[in-house]
Amino acid sequence: MVVEARDPYTAGHLWRVSRLASLLAARGGLSAHDCACCEAGGFLHDLGKVAMPDSVLGKPAELTPDEFEVMQTHPSVGARVLGGHALGSMVYAAVRSHHERPDGTGYPDGLSKDDIPLTARVVGLVDAFDAMTSDRPYRKGMPIEQALSRIREGRGRQFDAAWVDVLLTRIQIDEMEHIVGHSEEGLPLLHCPVCSGPMLMPLNTETQVGCRICAAELEVHKVDGVVELHASGRKASADLLQPKPEPALIDAMATRLAPYVR
Repeated sequence: MVVEARDPYTAGHLWRVSRLASLLAARGGLSAHDCACCEAGGFLHDLGKVAMPDSVLGKPAELTPDEFEVMQTHPSVGARVLGGHALGSMVYAAVRSHHERPDGTGYPDGLSKDDIPLTARVVGLVDAFDAMTSDRPYRKGMPIEQALSRIREGRGRQFDAAWVDVLLTRIQIDEMEHIVGHSEEGLPLLHCPVCSGPMLMPLNTETQVGCRICAAELEVHKVDGVVELHASGRKASADLLQPKPEPALIDAMATRLAPYVR
């Protein structure tokens, strides 16, 4: 939640990467422990972004080379933060190495091929897939089929060849459709009617929400069970713009991961 609070354009990204990483690991035949490491690593992989400057993290355009150099520090920052945590041994590799590439041109350590930790190969692949299929300030997300085509093109260079094959052959498109564009199981992302930015599904008790991208106040309406957001024409209050905790999501994940924490 802290990471997504810093960058509202990534709404639901951590859940999606975690869910996709767990699914891919299971379909690839990893042990229950390694699947749990992929799930936890997927959820925490971008933790280091909390230390990135707002001018870089929230820039509504592609980064300059200097800005990208700053952004490239987020994996090592996240790994350092988690170093002494109870989950550290489970997620360190995925957090530090999810931007490494088989061809050795990744970061922060320039690892290649089998030197890249297993969980990082899994998390890095689905992180890229979710980035491709998600909206960003400077572009719309691409369809699943187009993203898979891009991943196929990067097989063995940008992405681990074996895990690309698992993604392409052992996970069905309809399974991906239940994850892409969602923030939790069965909860699709909404979009602000003012700026079109992604927004989490409001809580059942909420009648108003605030867009954390454009600060618009939005009224929550339910039409035949479907949630719609309507602009009120006012700026949202500070309270409406506060990030909301997701205790049910965190509690469920903690329960699943507890047996594997060492």
